[in-house]
Amino acid sequence: MGGALLEGWLSVGLNAPSAAILDPKPAPDIEALCGRRGIALNPPVAHLRPPEAVVLAIKPQSLDEAAPMVDRLIGPDTLLVSILAGKKVRDLRRRVPQARAVVRAMPNLPASIGRGATGAFANPETSESQKAIAHALLASVGIVEWLGSEALLDAVTAVSGSGPAYVFLLTECLARAGEDAGLPADLAARLARATVIGAAELLGQSDLPPEQLRRNVTSPGGTTAAALDVLMGADGLELLMRAAVSAAKRRGEELSG
Repeated sequence: MGGALLEGWLSVGLNAPSAAILDPKPAPDIEALCGRRGIALNPPVAHLRPPEAVVLAIKPQSLDEAAPMVDRLIGPDTLLVSILAGKKVRDLRRRVPQARAVVRAMPNLPASIGRGATGAFANPETSESQKAIAHALLASVGIVEWLGSEALLDAVTAVSGSGPAYVFLLTECLARAGEDAGLPADLAARLARATVIGAAELLGQSDLPPEQLRRNVTSPGGTTAAALDVLMGADGLELLMRAAVSAAKRRGEELSG
């Protein structure tokens, strides 16, 4: 995700030499990107001035290990932007005591193609100008929705943060169902993939809500209606999705601390 954000910032005009990446085990694509664009990779922390913003894009379980180095980077006016699932402002400030202004954000994987959906929360110490900096960074890879309560971030994580995986699974399941219905596996996979892509693009281009689009494609008593009778049944898709989002939200809460 950090790499996706970096690509987005570069695409909207980030001055590459003004950025630095600190990663003890950088992926080959990050090494190549830094070399190609002149971005400093793992410069000595002691040589870095306190930056305008530090974006923390690591696994939540790595926070304790990374925090001392991050704390050394923070100056009085540095904004800390965290995309760590579950780690609340209080958790971040406990590990990074120099941090005052903190923005928690949850982008998702489509940020890698500039189509991300991000929920964000700014603590009271974050100034309007710092919030604008965070917005510019996050909006470079998609839409940004600002939240009035930090408590909503676990739900955002469960819906949009994890949501792309749900769509990918739906595509897998649709393809396997096509196989069961008699289609060759490769044909079922191509049809399922194209159908999900096309439906998503239609949803993106239409002003109609998804409920109306669903009704538009459903003829009374037809084949789609027969399928939706199953998917919308008492034990159908909505119940499964509610349970899935609830499980993801609960896990996000467990990651706190």
